[in-house]
Amino acid sequence: MKTVLSIAGSDPSGGAGIQADIKTIAAHRLYAMSVITALTVQNTQGVFAVEAVSPELVARQIDCVFTDIRPDAVKVGMLGREEIVLAVAERLAFYQAQRVVIDPVMVSTSGRRLLDERAVLLLRKRLFPLAYLITPNLPEAEELCGFPVREKSDMERAARQLFEESGAAVLLKGGHLDAGADDLLWDGTGADWLKGERVRSANTHGTGCTLSSAIACGLAQGRGLAESVQLAKAYLTGALKAGLDLGRGNGPLNHLYTSA
Repeated sequence: MKTVLSIAGSDPSGGAGIQADIKTIAAHRLYAMSVITALTVQNTQGVFAVEAVSPELVARQIDCVFTDIRPDAVKVGMLGREEIVLAVAERLAFYQAQRVVIDPVMVSTSGRRLLDERAVLLLRKRLFPLAYLITPNLPEAEELCGFPVREKSDMERAARQLFEESGAAVLLKGGHLDAGADDLLWDGTGADWLKGERVRSANTHGTGCTLSSAIACGLAQGRGLAESVQLAKAYLTGALKAGLDLGRGNGPLNHLYTSA
């Protein structure tokens, strides 16, 4: 059985973070492992508190995984603190981790800051060069690149800059576009525009976590990058369309809709 490791924060409401990643990996019939970087107090209505795990404990969790059940792919999500960014980068480099997908979680959907400026700089300089794929949304791309990313031409410029800076392929998610929801996949050979269907739903908690984990699953199975992204997008669309309606705010997806 192929294996996927998620390195991310915990969501007690089950819609995002480690919990969403494990559900996604299980839905793809792969073996899920997890390294928890932070405990959050959150639900569908927002993030109310965050307590980071010590970087030493994060590093030891990674050691325990890689020295026993080496992952076929790694998904990295919320890291929270610069010390944790450094710990994760050092350990992934030490183990020469393969097929690393990084979802640069900086701000929660409810607007809470989850990564400070110093940590963002270290993310770019130390962790991105270890990635196979980076999956920012438009607000994250704006912060990473330092200019507005509102149109498709902006997306191409941002994806090119991130690729040249890190050497990693970039999936720039277009869900925040005013017109359409197309994503841009940039692997250094040119722009590959992926048509996106905008699903009208108030329940989108954990979409970024879910997409990046699903892509990691495809890579772990030995699929190519473009195919892994396309299949992950289709899985996410299905999980949204399944119409799960839980909570009083931005509700979660139905990650197991294929098993219903």
